[in-house]
Amino acid sequence: MKKIIFLMPVYNDWESLEILLKEINEVILNINNFSFECIVVNDCSTVEKLRMVKPKSFDSLEILNMSSNRGHARCNASGLRYIQSNKSFDYIIVMDSDGEDRPVEIKDMILKISQDPEVSVVAKRVKRSEGIIFKSLYSIHKLITHIFTGKKINFGNYSCLTKKDVETLCGKSSLWNSFSGSIKKHLFKLNEVDSTRGLRYLGLSKMSLFNLIIHSLSIIAVFKYTVLLRSSFVFIGLFFISGISNTLILSIQILILIFNLIIIALSSREDKKSLLASNKNILNVEKILH
Repeated sequence: MKKIIFLMPVYNDWESLEILLKEINEVILNINNFSFECIVVNDCSTVEKLRMVKPKSFDSLEILNMSSNRGHARCNASGLRYIQSNKSFDYIIVMDSDGEDRPVEIKDMILKISQDPEVSVVAKRVKRSEGIIFKSLYSIHKLITHIFTGKKINFGNYSCLTKKDVETLCGKSSLWNSFSGSIKKHLFKLNEVDSTRGLRYLGLSKMSLFNLIIHSLSIIAVFKYTVLLRSSFVFIGLFFISGISNTLILSIQILILIFNLIIIALSSREDKKSLLASNKNILNVEKILH
């Protein structure tokens, strides 16, 4: 029997987590040939958590209580390293805890790994539930990412990783900065399942426009050397384009320089030393028995 461990970060949104766990329990209740555990990374929440109940489909439910707030990406990184070092497993399903990663799609992931057990699976976004402004910004993000990195990154955290791929990612400094960027950079073969971005169970998204931009640029920063190379070609190529005013060419070149400076600055967040020492931020491990 293969073991799947669910990994999900949470910050204050305990009611949404409770709903999510119940929905996952219903989805996996009748899935055979797999056993399930769950690790929740509590990112130093300031709201007292609810009394947790272990869903009957889970063999275990544990909460990693972190001593300081590190953010979503670093919670995922810390959780992966904790599981890799302390747990026996075959796959890890990483997902958000607010309902935007729909539990119903877990069956598609499990079907895919059953068909091709050695290849990790990502949830390819084919439809989003946000408003037109967010969708437009997301399209711009994908376009800029493709132009400057040559990579098409159409997935987020929602994924099912093989044990081998987890071991690969856990040693990469980029994991400390961007989860999806690290997957695309270091895992050369991936399967996909179609995914619709769901709606939050409760409340509004905590993702501000500024944080959304930083998140997008952090993904691009994983490929900083490719970005620098491609930017250089564009920068030089502008000198040979006729019919465009020198002022416009200069403005574009200045924007490219600023863009690259931001990418270099964000890439400095890749800290392998902090990644390898991430277990030191675990205050305690809380086992939910009932």
